[in-house]
Amino acid sequence: MLPSTLEANKEIQIFREYLRIPSVLPDVNYTDCVAFLKRQAASINLAVDVVYPAKQTKPVVIMKWLGSQPELPSILLNSHMDVVPVFPDKWTQDPFGAHLDSEGRIFARGSQDMKCVGTQYLAAIRCLKANGYRPKRTVYLSYVPDEEIGGVDGMKAFVKCAYFQKMNVGFSMDEGVGSTNDTFNLFYGERTLWHLTFRSNGTAGHGSLLLNNTAGVKLHYVISKMMEFRATQLNCLNANQRFSIGDVTTVNLTGLSGGVQSNVIPPVFEATFDIRLATTVNVEAFEERLRQWCTEAGGDIELIFTQKNPHIKPTTLDESNPFWVAYKAVVDKLGLKVMPLVCPGATDSRFIRELGIPAIGFSPIINTPILLHDHDEYLRAENYLEGIKIFEKLISSVANV
Repeated sequence: MLPSTLEANKEIQIFREYLRIPSVLPDVNYTDCVAFLKRQAASINLAVDVVYPAKQTKPVVIMKWLGSQPELPSILLNSHMDVVPVFPDKWTQDPFGAHLDSEGRIFARGSQDMKCVGTQYLAAIRCLKANGYRPKRTVYLSYVPDEEIGGVDGMKAFVKCAYFQKMNVGFSMDEGVGSTNDTFNLFYGERTLWHLTFRSNGTAGHGSLLLNNTAGVKLHYVISKMMEFRATQLNCLNANQRFSIGDVTTVNLTGLSGGVQSNVIPPVFEATFDIRLATTVNVEAFEERLRQWCTEAGGDIELIFTQKNPHIKPTTLDESNPFWVAYKAVVDKLGLKVMPLVCPGATDSRFIRELGIPAIGFSPIINTPILLHDHDEYLRAENYLEGIKIFEKLISSVANV
């Protein structure tokens, strides 16, 4: 399709308008996003509400497409409004200009993560309504804040409020990640995220001595154990061609602190780890193993969790899940290559699954460099338009279960 034709395409114009709103962290003003989404809801005659489950500066926009059997559990199409920071000097285009180049690439922060999905939902519903389709189940679209910083004031707060409970959600769709080949990635679960600091307390003194029970010696033991475990997971990943990074537990040392000057043995050293526990891991047993290593090291080592997410059961992808059956029927009919994966990071779907609601993460992006959070993030316009067609089929299928 010629760039001039793409420029004139209504759905591309809407997508680019959304991309031009600089809803960039950390201090996001969501006013323009809310206004944009209200206009979009009005354009396709969807009821719209704005709620503030955590703070008045953190809106959640909810659109409602009433089903013919509204007593049935509803379908939720979720996306987030916020985008991560940019380094403008590293971009070849204005990161909030939504520039469409001669190759049909739309450059903007959020083009892949994940404003694309938010407006593709709208475009798909516009097509369905134009064709006279009405869902059996009520379909909700939610646009939440702050996903990129953990969703504490966004989806995490939203699922706890009365408004969400009244929605009676039975199945949710949210973001996935693109693919560099012709196979679509589909997330059905997420690993358990822990951010953990080991604070080792020990004997202090002069740097010329060989003191017993020092903070450094004890912490060294724990770090060594953590790195040995990390090596087992790397070996497991490399030994099984069917595994992706989401199938193993990742352990990474992300911070070290302690000491006052070079000739003083300090009383405290700290080491911080980013830990992502595989869905098959018994989290209680894993924590007990960490505490045992601290005891073996000499004791008096504190475990300080700055983030300690609970284990959340993945969504079942088999005949017992009627929404998956309907979803897969579309995938098979369209002849799509789909790879079910455990998400290596974290999305808002974890808050949905924690309630026992099945959720799938999917962004219809293939044959594209994965540029989430990267410089020169872009999405091809034709890829975007093809994704609308896919969502049109998926939404109509799961909403009629």
